[in-house]
Formats: sequence, structure tokens, C-alpha cells
Amino acid sequence: MTEYRAGFASFVGRPNVGKSTLTNALVGEKVAITSSKPQTTRRAIRGIVHRPHGQLILVDTPGLHRPRTLLGERLNALVQTTLGDVDVIAFCVPANEPIGPGDRFINEQLEQYPRAKKVAIVTKTDATSKAKVAEQLLAVSGLREWDAIVPVSAPRGEQLDVLVDELLALMPASSQPLYPEEATTDEDVTERIAEYVREAALEGVSDELPHSIAVTVDDLIERDDKDLVEVYANLIVERDSQKGIIIGKGGARLKEVGAAARAEIERLLGRKVYLALHVKVAKDWQRDPKQLGRLGF
Repeated sequence: MTEYRAGFASFVGRPNVGKSTLTNALVGEKVAITSSKPQTTRRAIRGIVHRPHGQLILVDTPGLHRPRTLLGERLNALVQTTLGDVDVIAFCVPANEPIGPGDRFINEQLEQYPRAKKVAIVTKTDATSKAKVAEQLLAVSGLREWDAIVPVSAPRGEQLDVLVDELLALMPASSQPLYPEEATTDEDVTERIAEYVREAALEGVSDELPHSIAVTVDDLIERDDKDLVEVYANLIVERDSQKGIIIGKGGARLKEVGAAARAEIERLLGRKVYLALHVKVAKDWQRDPKQLGRLGF
């Protein structure tokens, strides 16, 4: 009989290499928001994968990068703390982009975590040819001695079971699961709602704005008489000009954000949702230690 194993794996890589998409595909539900914008992930989000022979706790971290703000420094510190605690570090590199300075920088950083086993994942294999995937696998294998190298396509579900088996084989033996069978994440409902609002707000905005958006949830009221949940949330930006962009002409953009976020929240809660969004300005919050603390960073 296969020995039961359970432990923690963290996906690392440059921003936007498919870490959150991969986390969601492995867990089987959306536990991490996704966006084409860099630095979408801001917290260490745990997704839990259950198999008869083991349990895998995936810690999706912000992308390691050279920080330009206090927020960036704190996100990097969060990644470093997380990596010091996990059993396996899985380095994600997209199949459709050559290995660059950012990848090499992260590969060098992995030396700081000798305790963790190291796995390479070549993501986005659906986005390029088989020949290019083979080239990338060769390039990745030249970076260091890996415990495993696995090519995957999260959108197509290709090689995901292979990846889970490889990761579980590297986990410590465990007499029991670390989380209950029904758990898919340790994120609480309020945190997930805030993230869904932020994800909706990130769609279609210019490159500068995503870093400046934060979301807080003021209140969650269950109205049993109407089988409805009322959600009151704030979208926080750094400047008045950004507030105008988020609201849009005649409030049109904010309505789109609300509709997209509400659909996700209703799926999460399994009930109808009334979502009230307010846009607030907190000047240069990414660089202000007090404001960062208030926003949970």
C-alpha cells in the first residue's frame, strides 16, 4: 500500500507565469484570482488538493520581483518567509517565453532554501509548439539539479495528475491529512470576496493602475427574509485621477466591475448578492507603512 504523504508546496516564478491558474486547476475550484496584470497575487493563498494517498497544500505566493515600493518589499518578504517553511518549491517557467534575467534571479534565490526540495514546472505548454516545449525543458534542466521537471497546461488539464503525483512523492509521510476533506482553501469568505472585487477591477485597466488598487470589505449582512447577502466593499486607489478611471463615465466602469464581481461572489456563497462598491482615495498607500498596516500588509 502506498504510504500516505502530506505537506506544503509553493509555486514561485516571475509575475504572470500561470501560478494562480495552476493552483486553481489543481484544487478544482477558484481559490486564487487570476489576471494578465503582474503582481495580481498579494498574499500567500493556500489551496488544498486531496488524493487517496496524500494531501497537497499549495501556497500560491506573489511573484518574486525587484521591489519599487514598500508594498513590493513586504510582498517579497512574504514570499521569503513562505519559502522557508515549505517542503517543496516549484519553480514555474512558461513554455512560450525564453528564460530571462528574472527567471535566473529567482533560480539564484532558491539557494537560500536548502531544506526544500526543488521542482521545475514548465507552464503554458498549450501556448506553443511541442518543439518549443522540448527546448524549454532542456533550458530549464540546465539551470540546476531538479528533483523533478514537469511540463503542464493548466487550461487543458494536461499533466496535472502527473504533477500532483510527483509533488506528493516528495512530501513527508503523514499519519493523517493536515486539513479536513471538504477544505479547498484556508482563506476566509471575506478575504475571497475582496479578491473577487479586485480581480474584476483589474480587467481592462492600464498597467500603472493595478498596483494601486486595494479592496476592503466593510460588512457582510445575511438577509434570510430575502435569501440575500448584502456586501459592502471599498475599492481603494492612490490618486483622484485613478478614482475617475475606476468609476468611468457616468459610473459605467464601476457597474461593470460590480456585475463581474457579484457573479463570482454569488457562485462562492450559493446565494443572491447585493454588492455596494465605494471608491476611496488613500494617497500613496503603497509607500505608507500605516496605510499598508490598515490594509493588512
